[in-house]
Amino acid sequence: MTSIYKVWRVKSLKNFIFFLAILTFSYLSQYLSFLPGQLFENNYSYFSPVFAQTITPEKVAEEVYQQIPDFPLENNYISRETNQIAIENTLISRLVRYHQYTKSRPTTFRLDWKLTLADYLGKNETINDERYPGSSTLTQNPFISDRKIIQSLTMQQRNDLVNVLVSIYNPNVENKPQETPTQNPQNNNSSPTFVLPQPGGADLLLP
Repeated sequence: MTSIYKVWRVKSLKNFIFFLAILTFSYLSQYLSFLPGQLFENNYSYFSPVFAQTITPEKVAEEVYQQIPDFPLENNYISRETNQIAIENTLISRLVRYHQYTKSRPTTFRLDWKLTLADYLGKNETINDERYPGSSTLTQNPFISDRKIIQSLTMQQRNDLVNVLVSIYNPNVENKPQETPTQNPQNNNSSPTFVLPQPGGADLLLP
């Protein structure tokens, strides 16, 4: 009787373990099939590192010039390899290469792009002209000219450029135009004006 009880107990334990394994597997299957869809659907940043590796600086530059058509191309430099004009080697493509490859900065945040522009403005890190994109592939280093162009941009133009770059790498980010404070040209330095109460004004509060 004892041996039968032991056999029954072992069999019951095995059935319990088997049943528990089935429940665990079923739960994990549903959870794992649900998790990626929610994460990737609601948070594009999971795709961003992969996307940043697949899109080329030249493709990014093409998108930028479509949205900002009056931005300087600066693509008249000669290629050392072909001895012909490197049409796709534009100012934006070099800026993107400097940001993404030379400095290894994220491409989906405005702050990082502003740091890159600050490099060009001489307000952040010093740009090594020998490592600047195009210095080894073009017959003339475009760094000095590129820096002058970036420095000549207005703050609004730089903000527009940053917004476009972020929207390309992260289309789910909503670019809200930055409001500039309005100023009255006639009262730039004037103090706030207070209106004194007029006689009989208290009568307006009577029912």
